[in-house]
Amino acid sequence: MRIEGVTALVTGANRGLGRAFTRVLLERGATVYAGARNPETVTEPGVIPVRLDITDPDQVAAAAARCGEVALLINNAAYATQSPLIATPTLDAARLEMETNYFGTLSMCRAFAPVLARNGGGAVVNMGSIVSFFNNGAMGSFCSTKAALWSMTNGLRVELRPQRTLVVSAHSGFIDTDLAAGFDGPKHDPHAVAAAILDAVETGREEVLYDEATRAMKAALPDDLELIYPEVERQWLART
Repeated sequence: MRIEGVTALVTGANRGLGRAFTRVLLERGATVYAGARNPETVTEPGVIPVRLDITDPDQVAAAAARCGEVALLINNAAYATQSPLIATPTLDAARLEMETNYFGTLSMCRAFAPVLARNGGGAVVNMGSIVSFFNNGAMGSFCSTKAALWSMTNGLRVELRPQRTLVVSAHSGFIDTDLAAGFDGPKHDPHAVAAAILDAVETGREEVLYDEATRAMKAALPDDLELIYPEVERQWLART
């Protein structure tokens, strides 16, 4: 798919990686709908703000009706807390993360699949994470949503291939956004991550593992109990 001339919708577009996606899309000649719960917070010049809470079925349906020329859907919106699976007092955070990161994204894909089909197939990008491939106890509920999203994205690819929709699963370590603000260590430039993912869309690649850490984590999955979880457990015990 050529980005130049395409019409795209980005969720969670008012800040962080979402804003970076809108900027790179504009730079490459796309028309961009920028979805956000509060459209007045969308300040990037040249985009078209859309009121869009992906956990609200009515707003999702309204976006699909309004944005009927979309051929590229970028599911970037996410909610994250540092909530362990057992040590958190209630399930509230876990429910909100799953409602947003999994069910909200699935709702967007279901609403826009017919739109993409009418526009020649198009493409969907689902923004996963390095934690799609392992569970860090300190943020166990968020990691679980990204693993679910990864599985869901693989299933969508099977269902949508007959209508010629490219489905891209994108994963990265920490990106320099508000979502990762509470974590130490190096973080990737959002603009560079967005550009690499859109490069994949243009070349028809179905998976983006943005950095070496993410590639190593996925490669370790066959032996995760030996290669991944001893260090995860060490870190968990160090903080408790």
